[in-house]
Amino acid sequence: MVSRLGVRIPRELPAARLRSLARRAEQEGLDEVWIVEDCFYAGGIATASAVLAATEKITLGIGIMPAVARNPAIAAMEIAALAELYPGRLIVGFGHGVPSWMRQINAWPKSALAAFEETLAVIRRLLAGERVSFEGKHVRLDDVQLEFPPAVPPKIVAGVRGPKSLAAAGRVADGTLLAEPATPEYVRATRELIGVEGHSIATYNWLSLDADPERARERARADVASAIGPNSGPALGPLDFGAELLAEVEAAGDDLARRLRPEWIDRLSVSGTLDRCVEQVRALYAAGTESVILLPLLGEPEEESFAAAGRIATALRG
Repeated sequence: MVSRLGVRIPRELPAARLRSLARRAEQEGLDEVWIVEDCFYAGGIATASAVLAATEKITLGIGIMPAVARNPAIAAMEIAALAELYPGRLIVGFGHGVPSWMRQINAWPKSALAAFEETLAVIRRLLAGERVSFEGKHVRLDDVQLEFPPAVPPKIVAGVRGPKSLAAAGRVADGTLLAEPATPEYVRATRELIGVEGHSIATYNWLSLDADPERARERARADVASAIGPNSGPALGPLDFGAELLAEVEAAGDDLARRLRPEWIDRLSVSGTLDRCVEQVRALYAAGTESVILLPLLGEPEEESFAAAGRIATALRG
């Protein structure tokens, strides 16, 4: 299994900063750089094009786009153009989309699961050069074929977490992207649930590298708490402290960050000394992660976080 290390550029940054940060990720020797398409920040296809044009060899991941926000034929056209211009350097992620955002733009479907599965299935067929007619619950295409299908179709990954959605990902996606916090236990549980040979797993993980483990932990505390909520059951359920943490989520409300135990933060992030961070990344690889994508802590200089990720990459190779 290939083991890759990447970083994610925060969605909160203006598009003008993406190119320099992507170049920094490449200079640090990282394998991948990921961008986010969330409403109502920068669009995923446009920013992906800018990042790919500004770099030479690093792989660009879009993680993730709402499957229902675009007609699948139009999405396939956009993806095909990027994949043909930058062959072998693109990974495209799709998810259901946040319901409240999708309702804001009148895109929330009657069946989110059907829309997701049909969209990914059709996009993959179009990228493979097929002529597609399809009549589903959500997707309807009449004799559609891309004029310029890419010579190297990009990997399509699913950013989902529920059991039904993960099962669908196993049927129609090349891989699955697990949102933060993604632990080795979560990876193993996901692999077992999907049960498809060759299906790749990528994980988002907060990064807090510091020579002082306690300081690293405290720096990560608020970000770890921000990623945990009532829908975190699939991620936390496989953990030996998962039920206790979910009870804290229920009871703590806005006070969750303060109530996180130090050992929980250690398990839910890539944090601590260089040796400790390398150990945590290797544990994710051993559990079945092919790509570990490190997330800069919010409010901290992204360049420093990318340099920290580069140190981890160098140590892993050493």
